[in-house]
Amino acid sequence: MSKIRVMDENLANKIAAGEVVEKISSVVKELVENSLDAHATHIVVSLMDGGLKSISVLDDGDGMDKEDALLAFSRHATSKLYRDDDLFFIDTLGFRGEALPSIASVSRVALKTSFGEVGTFLEIKGGKILRNEASDARRGTEIQVSDLFYNTPARLKYLKTEASELAGCVSLIERLSLSHPGVSFSLSNNDRVLVKTSGSGNLHKCIHEIYGLSVSSKMIEVRASNDDFDVYGYICKPEILKSNRNHFITIVNDRVVKNYDINRAINDAYYTYKPDTKFPIVVLKIDTDPTLLDVNIHPTKQDVKLDKINDLYDLLLKMIKDALYQSLLIPDAVKKPEYNEIKDQYVENFIKEEEKKEENYQSSSQVALDLSYEGEKEEPIIINEELKKLVLYPVGVALGTYIIAQNEEGVYLIDQHAAQERVNYERYLKALMEANVATTSLLFPIPVELSMSEFLTIKNHLSVLTNMGFGVEEFGVNTFVFKEHPTWLKIGYEEESIRKIIDIIIKNNGEFDPVKFNEHIAITLACKMSIKANMHIGPDAVEELLQELVLCDNPYNCPHGRPTIIKFSIYDLERMFKRVMN
Repeated sequence: MSKIRVMDENLANKIAAGEVVEKISSVVKELVENSLDAHATHIVVSLMDGGLKSISVLDDGDGMDKEDALLAFSRHATSKLYRDDDLFFIDTLGFRGEALPSIASVSRVALKTSFGEVGTFLEIKGGKILRNEASDARRGTEIQVSDLFYNTPARLKYLKTEASELAGCVSLIERLSLSHPGVSFSLSNNDRVLVKTSGSGNLHKCIHEIYGLSVSSKMIEVRASNDDFDVYGYICKPEILKSNRNHFITIVNDRVVKNYDINRAINDAYYTYKPDTKFPIVVLKIDTDPTLLDVNIHPTKQDVKLDKINDLYDLLLKMIKDALYQSLLIPDAVKKPEYNEIKDQYVENFIKEEEKKEENYQSSSQVALDLSYEGEKEEPIIINEELKKLVLYPVGVALGTYIIAQNEEGVYLIDQHAAQERVNYERYLKALMEANVATTSLLFPIPVELSMSEFLTIKNHLSVLTNMGFGVEEFGVNTFVFKEHPTWLKIGYEEESIRKIIDIIIKNNGEFDPVKFNEHIAITLACKMSIKANMHIGPDAVEELLQELVLCDNPYNCPHGRPTIIKFSIYDLERMFKRVMN
């Protein structure tokens, strides 16, 4: 007797639900993506108890007739693929035809849909149709899912708390809103609206609606293109960083994805602008030919495979680095307060300015406009070259750490360690990138003893040290002796610097990008060789440090991302001391 049998369709749907329906947000994702594929412009998501009790999605999309409504709950039934070649030209969010039958097999579903003439109402429980009748003819679709996993208790117990499931749904709708700024979204839980966007089509306005004024006013607009990719979006200034990568919103052909290489490009572009444990808020829309994109590599379609990913990496890296370099300014110490009574006016002015800027777009390096107070003139954008000519007059040191300086514009606080770290970093990095390295001999050679594994690693990559200008050779058991070193090493710290460089080579086991390796060396040496907090320096050293800082390529933050200098404008000081009242 044969042991292999064709699986019952309802059982197959329940198994598929294990991949398609992992949590409440998975259901919301599938239903909302169907609405987007149906060309909806208004989508309303209503949850009860975070979706644990019920999930409702209402849209004004194309709707379906009776025949299509019934077919939609059949396994692998789809309106988005008809032949094999269509897999290479996918321009919809859904295409497998698994979501609705999988959801219906493990829940109770009520569907009301119409294409504008005759309406259809279906009630389904556990994959079986209980009611099939006519309904009103409002164009669009309304679908309600309740009692999720009522017939699969093993899956039900893995659902998280209401707060956790709700947080997942909110995050999902925020991302979908940013990927489709031309669609109006509303998400409510127990009749309380949590997310609401206008669907204006303006991405910056949508960022404002999701993140609020404090973030939207600190976003930088970016654009870039090559032969295969068009990129547009917003990146944040380094002063508003998050503790995780959840705010890397990357959208490829209108699909929100999580791609390792894209995320790596973003993080690498912010290298030296932020600490390693902090991450920026980034919303990037990437458009490319569908033939370069494979969206069928992940069960939830959250990741994609891109051809020419190295070209995209280079494009993103340069675009973000250029935008950050062109827009960084000395941060103001005093934050502008937000008054509720005039907040609506801010938003209205903000939207008008954004729409005007969109119509008169002139440069790919434009930055997001800061919102101005009523009656206050908008500050001009200052480029780095002007700030490098800033003349500062030191007047003292506070707490043994912060240099106090002034000029005709206000008062400045400079972190002496961060400032010298930036100066040293750029000095070391420039020296490491020189083709011809100047070296000097050591009067007393420096022996460095290592463990056997460390010794072998260095021996295999000895060329790294010699290319940097070190004269080094084997000396006894597990030992190298350094007889020569590049002149840029700080006098008196030669051995400490050599050991730091050896540690970095061992840590990377020789597998590193030359540019990142040089940056790592420069950062490490700059930090260790700079003056520390509470370390006294004289007036001449202070003045020299300030002169060197303003001549740096990027004088605004240390290579770890901390600010080097903060400004108290004369207006800020006068307002704090009530000399001005507006």
